Amino acid sequence: MTNENEVLLDKGKRNELKVKEERKEGEPTQAFKGASWAALLVGVSSYLIGLFNANMLLNEKGFYFAVLVFGLYSAISLQKAVRDKDEGIPVTSIYYGISWFALIVSISLIAIGLYNAGSIVLSEKGFYGMAFVLSLFAAITVQKNIRDTQRAREKD
Repeated sequence: MTNENEVLLDKGKRNELKVKEERKEGEPTQAFKGASWAALLVGVSSYLIGLFNANMLLNEKGFYFAVLVFGLYSAISLQKAVRDKDEGIPVTSIYYGISWFALIVSISLIAIGLYNAGSIVLSEKGFYGMAFVLSLFAAITVQKNIRDTQRAREKD
């Protein structure tokens, strides 16, 4: 028989007891998932807000927007190809090579575009470069988190 004092909790501790969802082995923490999504939102929205407010022609804005979308897609595609290859999932060498090529091209396009942009001051160039890099990194991390979560839940 248990002691009544052990069974009863004071009010402060009663509120602390909540059902905690068990994190699966290999699954990223909620904090890491949230930080990854926040970085992606901050990077992409900063880039787009800067682009919206920029003093550029519409075709220039279209170029920088297309480079962002291309960069995000190529980074995620490469991350998936590298991970598939590492896990023994078949990846054709042509797809793997195109993924690398696409990422290199997207980074080259943003670098060359910013270098040659005469209408953008140096601080804006740095802003676009950093927002672009943050967006790429965050997109890779979000995709990795989604895949890790899916893989951890499939194990059960």
